[in-house]
Amino acid sequence: MIVSNAVEKIRLEDVSKSFTARHRTVQALQPTSLQVANREFVAVVGPSGCGKSTILNMIAGLSAPSSGRVLYDGQPVTQVNRRVGYLTQKDTLLPWRSVADNIGIALELACNHVSVSERNDRVARMVDLVGLRGFEHHYPGELSGGMRKRAALARTLIYGPETLLMDEPFGALDAQLKLVMHDELLRLTEHHAMTVVFVTHDLAEAIALADRIVVFGGRPGHIKTVRQVDIPYPRDVFRVRFTSGFSRLYEDLWEELKGEVKEAERV
Repeated sequence: MIVSNAVEKIRLEDVSKSFTARHRTVQALQPTSLQVANREFVAVVGPSGCGKSTILNMIAGLSAPSSGRVLYDGQPVTQVNRRVGYLTQKDTLLPWRSVADNIGIALELACNHVSVSERNDRVARMVDLVGLRGFEHHYPGELSGGMRKRAALARTLIYGPETLLMDEPFGALDAQLKLVMHDELLRLTEHHAMTVVFVTHDLAEAIALADRIVVFGGRPGHIKTVRQVDIPYPRDVFRVRFTSGFSRLYEDLWEELKGEVKEAERV
């Protein structure tokens, strides 16, 4: 998905993160450097507790690094980064609001005024884009898991973020529904020409979606290896796992990852 000669969108310069709990300081992330190009899809995989979500929080401006700095379009991130959208594992839809009202809430809260008619138009277009026409007036409790994810994704995209940060967004879905959402995600991010940083425990998911995969080692988190995914776009997520290139890359990356996963299970 990355375009040739793409400019840099995100840069982490020797960022580290430590937390203090019960009068003890714990280093979650070693000094780490990483660059993400404009329109690149980067997947981050690794065991639990290795700092994957911490990196997303720093890019989003929700958490400051203990050392180093985060740059977005060459400018330091020192407050909430309103140019990114953040999708977590939980869809966090408001149960008392309809699908349309959940999707439109970002426009209601926008700093620059968005008229009711414009908001309704944009919500309608987004409902069509994610395939939820006919369910606009349903409530989250009346939707399937996949529909809820589509609604959450539409809510994230409606205000036009340049970059999408995703933290295990499909982890709770069954295998078949996850494939459908993979296909949807690639279509939407291509349509919006977005940069994506996608955190997952699922190595197959990372290979199916990403331009590049960053493998993290266990706590304190650190980058073990970075690999390009040489599978051309557009990708058929329903068949890509049966290609020889997919299998070879999976085996190589699993060799890097399996020791970290086993170590994390012992901690």
